[in-house]
Amino acid sequence: MTKEKLRELQKTALTVREHIIRMSGNGGCFIGASLSCTDLIVYLYKEFLNVSLQNLNDPNRDYFFLSKGHDVPALYGIYVELGWLEKERLKNHLKTNDFIYWHPNRNIPGIEFHSGSLGHNLSVACGVALDCKLRNQKNKVVVVVGDGELNEGSMWEALLVAAAYKLDNLLVVVDRNQFQANMQTEDLIPLKPLDKKFEAFNCKVETVDGHNFESLDKVFSKFPFEKEKVSVIIAETVRGKGLPSIEKRADRWFVNFIDEEIEQLLKELHGEAKAHLTSETIVAR
Repeated sequence: MTKEKLRELQKTALTVREHIIRMSGNGGCFIGASLSCTDLIVYLYKEFLNVSLQNLNDPNRDYFFLSKGHDVPALYGIYVELGWLEKERLKNHLKTNDFIYWHPNRNIPGIEFHSGSLGHNLSVACGVALDCKLRNQKNKVVVVVGDGELNEGSMWEALLVAAAYKLDNLLVVVDRNQFQANMQTEDLIPLKPLDKKFEAFNCKVETVDGHNFESLDKVFSKFPFEKEKVSVIIAETVRGKGLPSIEKRADRWFVNFIDEEIEQLLKELHGEAKAHLTSETIVAR
């Protein structure tokens, strides 16, 4: 990866994080998880996926599914930077005059399938990957899932089917930020050793720093990792990445900040100041 390309990706990710922070007011958003997967989504759309506003109805395009639908602010953000979504529409977040909501909505061009209830979109992605296989197409089918989402039995049922049909056109990306809702994954239902669990389901697994674009580029370039096996990338990430004041905070997975706090966070994102946030204005669910 060239230094110019690296700088471009970093700049885009920073801007996407700005969009996410601005969506954390007037009703709030799932800011922690959205910030953890920002770099993954930016890399996928800028470097990996063969998908554009012009080919959204082309059966030969690549397919992307955001199974952890509460991270949709990151998706809205990259759509703005790609020119798929008008920036001004982000101000309609949670308003009744638009479809910019807490979870993906297919009325937004580019969103393949709605999500929100966790554990569903991997099954959908398996169906699409199988369909592409049967048609002898070369599509890549990518689904981003949460680590906490892996507690859903449907996730592992889907992998059983994917293994049975040898879906090597399917790529599962795990946003491994170590949290689910308001507690750490290992304190609720431990996932370790996660790589071995996927391997037991006949997947080929790679682990990578989910915030390092050069590392992401090296790993994604290997896809498919092995013939006739589902590829899995465990992306080690940080919840709330970019905002030290809320990073790795269990009580910052969903927030509803006031305007003053949003401005403080934007300054913190750019390294200008550390935000001092009070708990009174934060809605945790």
